[in-house]
Amino acid sequence: MNDLDPQIEDGTGLRVAPALAEIKLSVAARTRPRPVWLGEVRYTLLSAATIIILLGLWALVTNLFHIPAMVLPSPQSILRHFRTMLLEGYAGHPLWEHVLVSVLRTLTGFSIGVTLAIPLGLWMGYSRTVNAILWPVFGFIRPIPPIAYIPLAILWFGIGEFSKVLLIFVASFNFTVLASAAGMRAVPEQLIRAGTNLGLSRWQMFVSVMLPAAMPQIFTGIKTSIAVSWAVMVAAELIAAQIGLGFIIEDAGTFFRTPEVMIGVAIIGAIGLVFEATVVAIERRVLHWQAKG
Repeated sequence: MNDLDPQIEDGTGLRVAPALAEIKLSVAARTRPRPVWLGEVRYTLLSAATIIILLGLWALVTNLFHIPAMVLPSPQSILRHFRTMLLEGYAGHPLWEHVLVSVLRTLTGFSIGVTLAIPLGLWMGYSRTVNAILWPVFGFIRPIPPIAYIPLAILWFGIGEFSKVLLIFVASFNFTVLASAAGMRAVPEQLIRAGTNLGLSRWQMFVSVMLPAAMPQIFTGIKTSIAVSWAVMVAAELIAAQIGLGFIIEDAGTFFRTPEVMIGVAIIGAIGLVFEATVVAIERRVLHWQAKG
């Protein structure tokens, strides 16, 4: 080996020049995978920055151009009215009671709808006979917006709690049953053949092969159902309710109380995010074998 051309061994046992070895180490350092939590922090900061920028522009526009509060209240005005609602409530009820009533209505109808829809949807996807019997019904109902049933629900069942829960049930049931049936029909044929070759019984095939394969689409239907259920609840309360977030929006809008309207809208959006995040967390827990996006 020439002393003027010293060489060292790289990680593979090959002898390379020091300059080349330094380049390899530099490239390896740059391509070293970053911790997952760094990416999560980065995206969280980007989301927080977006919210802060939007709030800053909102405050700037409303204060700079002196926009009337009835048209677009400033963030400061929203906070003052929100504090008043927290301390004094709205329409004789504490703010937390309005929120709790709306959430309970939604979760009741949604839970009943999903509990009944998943088994029926799986049965439709598993049996062509059952699918042929029930598909015309759900095919007819599918394009009808759930809020279209509000007048009929009020006419048949009045403006009590049952009509609101029934509307939410119909919305969640329809979306979940169709997603469950589609998930069962989409199970890859090779998985079924593999289960057959392993000698699985029909029940073992359903539990160990078909149900796990259908779960992603089932959760897609559940996420759609919770969003639609929450929206239907607000629509129902806008028309016939004396308490709830929809009632706050409708009543405040009638008397041109724009800050209260925007507070109600903001709370509805925040709770909707919580619902979606909860379902996504459960989905990741249940479908732990899927790659996280």
